[in-house]
Amino acid sequence: MSPRSDAARNRARVLDAAQQVFAADGLGASTEQIARRAGVGVGTVFRHFPTKEALLSAVLAARLETLADDAERLAEDPDPGAALFDFLARTVQASGLKIAYADALERAGIGTDEVVAPVRERVTKAVATLLDRAQRAGAVREDVAVGQVFVFIHGASRAVPTITDDALRAATLRMMFDGLRPR
Repeated sequence: MSPRSDAARNRARVLDAAQQVFAADGLGASTEQIARRAGVGVGTVFRHFPTKEALLSAVLAARLETLADDAERLAEDPDPGAALFDFLARTVQASGLKIAYADALERAGIGTDEVVAPVRERVTKAVATLLDRAQRAGAVREDVAVGQVFVFIHGASRAVPTITDDALRAATLRMMFDGLRPR
């Protein structure tokens, strides 16, 4: 294996480990914990991510890549309406950590716009495809624009995860979805 492929493999392992450690232990988790989970030395973590903010930025970007992957995969679903609402539900339910990453970066003076810029177009295109297919299938109002879907995701991602009762959280999300459905 070449040194470059070793480095790429180690970087991927560190990113994966960081996501797992942050999810389990919060953003205050140590670099040592991440290195241990990745099976690499602390120096390897710092070689790829010289600061905690660089690591958080990379983790946030990786989460957005996964979001784009999900949207692209769901765009092939035979039930476009179900695919869009499934995507929205999973995105909102998984948003807690993404918000924590973004908030931590903002507090450190790093705008999330620069972090998400490389994947923004891909995510927007994938969500636009999901929306278009759902609208053509009659599952979503025709006057909903892709920008509104992102505002919906943002608002629901801030509100829904704060609801601790599972039944109430699911009912609230269904009620929010009703605003996207044809009248």
